[in-house]
Amino acid sequence: MPAFANEAEEAAWWYENRSQHGKELHAAVKGGEAQVLTEATLRERIAASKKAAAPVVALRIPAADLALARKQAERKGLSYQTYIKSLLHETLAERERRKAGW
Repeated sequence: MPAFANEAEEAAWWYENRSQHGKELHAAVKGGEAQVLTEATLRERIAASKKAAAPVVALRIPAADLALARKQAERKGLSYQTYIKSLLHETLAERERRKAGW
């Protein structure tokens, strides 16, 4: 799966390749590679992910920046915290790619 610059780019890729993904899923089911996710397994995975939760960080963000982040997040249907986290992640990843000469 390729790296995406943003959520819209990823959504477009999934949409454009939906037929291929459907074929791959069908082949996995037919070949016995697909597995059913049971409620017990799901609960185990959720418990494990909670143990590996990210540390809490407090940041002071200027009111104007926070208002803009809230507005943009609402347009995307996200909480502003999730949106800010994704912006931070995308920016850091992009700077690493530039640093590595990609």
